[in-house]
Amino acid sequence: MEENNSAKHPDQPWRVLEFYSGIGGMRYSLTRAGVNANIVEAFDINDKANDVYEFNFGHRPHQGNIQSLTATDLDRYGAHAWLLSPPCQPYTRQGLQKQSNDPRAFSFLNILELIRDTSQPPTMLFVENVVGFETSDTHSKMIEILVKADFVTQEFILTPLQFGVPYSRPRYFCLAKRKPLSFQSQHFDNQLLHSPSPLFGRGELDQTQESLDKLIQSCKPIESFLEFKNPSQQISSSMESTNTVDDFEAPEIDDKGDDHDISSLEQYFVPLNLIERWGSAMDIVYPDSQRCCCFTKSYYRYVKGTGSLLATVLPEKKGKTSPLKEQGLRYFTPREISTFRNT
Repeated sequence: MEENNSAKHPDQPWRVLEFYSGIGGMRYSLTRAGVNANIVEAFDINDKANDVYEFNFGHRPHQGNIQSLTATDLDRYGAHAWLLSPPCQPYTRQGLQKQSNDPRAFSFLNILELIRDTSQPPTMLFVENVVGFETSDTHSKMIEILVKADFVTQEFILTPLQFGVPYSRPRYFCLAKRKPLSFQSQHFDNQLLHSPSPLFGRGELDQTQESLDKLIQSCKPIESFLEFKNPSQQISSSMESTNTVDDFEAPEIDDKGDDHDISSLEQYFVPLNLIERWGSAMDIVYPDSQRCCCFTKSYYRYVKGTGSLLATVLPEKKGKTSPLKEQGLRYFTPREISTFRNT
């Protein structure tokens, strides 16, 4: 592997490639973090995701199979950093867990293997995936490839709860730097940490339930993230609808600040027949709650394990032990969900 002839000057913006770009979460994170960076190209095979990405950033990602890229293709971009958020299905608990034998894992390993063939390899990589990736054979192969390419890594399992956001969504992250670059806290090199605390001299996170409870207590209340903040808003008679979850469609939300039409909230209320049938499987949270469950792509369609529901009747009025059908349960809106995920 040849020496990178396009070493980054301190005042030069980071040239970044964004693989599996989706709707642009990684790019948005760079912006929010104030990083001086240019996304020189993004890659995603999903046309709908690319539509949204283009709407958000005015740039349409390269659409095609990442496996078709060559080292020559990547050299043309002269990128300093690669962001990779490959498909998580090969590693999820509810999936088949085929790991590297899953076709959806092939492109990720292919991209990593191209590093050794590039004349201008990246100096940094950032990888994100679900919890479970860190114990997979794909992870083992990734680390092997990175070590051979002269990278040093620091790995984390982090959740928004650790940053004061009441959203339980632990994820795996890997930071990799190519020598001679190094991390400030080098004694954590090639380790997997379960919190960012050790980087600031505060020790590793205790994994006990008591520690988790303290972590949740440090989070902001859910009401801080709500689009419709007034819990006394009238509960729509549509709650008595016999509609099924399959009939539910999330509306398009207009960006009009805090001036909302209360009637637009009606379609988010959970029909009583669903509460009666699936109430025991629902995860119920309240405006003063300091955690909620991870939202999945099946939210609005299925109840169990897809995300929390919000009780709009304040606990002090009816109590958290009151029947679910009296608590005005509603789904979180798309904007509220995006606020949790992007804060």
